[in-house]
Amino acid sequence: MIIGITGAEGLLDWHMRCYLKSLPDIEVRTANRDTFSSTEAMAAFVRGCDGIVHLAGLNRGDDRVLYDTNLLLTQCLVTACEKANVRPHVVFSSSTHIERDTAYGRSKRDCAALLGEWSARQGAVFTELILPHVFGEGGLPFYNSAISTFCHQIVRGEAPVLNKEGRLEPVHAQAVARRILGILRQREQGRIRMEGHPISVGALYERLIGLANEYSHQILPDLRDPFDLDLFNTYRSYLFPNAYPVPLMRHTDARGSLVETVKSQQGGQTFISDTRPGITRGNHFHLRKVERFLVLAGDAIIQLRRLDAKEVFSFQVSGEQPGYIDMPTMYTHCITNVGSSPLLTLFWSSEIFDATNPDTYAEPVILNA
Repeated sequence: MIIGITGAEGLLDWHMRCYLKSLPDIEVRTANRDTFSSTEAMAAFVRGCDGIVHLAGLNRGDDRVLYDTNLLLTQCLVTACEKANVRPHVVFSSSTHIERDTAYGRSKRDCAALLGEWSARQGAVFTELILPHVFGEGGLPFYNSAISTFCHQIVRGEAPVLNKEGRLEPVHAQAVARRILGILRQREQGRIRMEGHPISVGALYERLIGLANEYSHQILPDLRDPFDLDLFNTYRSYLFPNAYPVPLMRHTDARGSLVETVKSQQGGQTFISDTRPGITRGNHFHLRKVERFLVLAGDAIIQLRRLDAKEVFSFQVSGEQPGYIDMPTMYTHCITNVGSSPLLTLFWSSEIFDATNPDTYAEPVILNA
């Protein structure tokens, strides 16, 4: 299946591309600002797509600019499909704001109407996916979601101004990505509303503070609730890279030494490996699980790269001065023995490995030039 995605710089777009990267039977095309600025580029983008996920648009800004921009982007997509004479299944990310008389709400209603009229004329499949409050790793504070803003402020020790009785319905961007692919595979059409996790602003903030406080005391919270796991992974994304590696205290007496490596409220799985000099392990990424690397003996370099980015983060680590790095979701990562003796590494994962659902996807950290 060839899936086109518009809005190639947004939160949901990035999560969608990360999710689809884990699937071997999907080819992804993207349309960014440059694509939309060229009629020929847009026609080339839509040509051959089985489905198009239309995410491009503005969430914030001057009312007139926001409304006009969103309508123009949608009209460009319709025009491109007609110019290329193609009828892909279009999934449009709408919002619960369509129920409000705001520029953003009106733009979403009118964009859906444009796409609905096009699909009726052309006999194409069209789905309007109404989303509540989307959040996730990599979200922009003060733009994408209240959760992004809260995480940003907690990491910096800032106290937000809260409307504690306000209500939110958060839904994680990876859940949205899975739902969109299901819609495309099943060719679902019409208006679909995705449900989130209803919660008050006050309760949400307290939940984030609780996760952050435990983690600051080097305790991994209980992550068996999927919503807590999504919140925790989102929070951790604002700590990287400055908070790592986290140094650990070595307790030494006449018998030898002891280092507390993992303190968790939920269990998970711990394993230890030895790696020969010059050998690299890893080169994979995860969409949901938390994974910890901790060198117990030897010298290593741990490297990470955010999916669809080029910058590589490198950390020199040693068993002489233990310190762990918890891998952010949607960052491919690896560890290389750069010493002359065997490398002993402890790995911890927030879930027991399941070969039928491993959440481990091969992707090189170092890209070929």
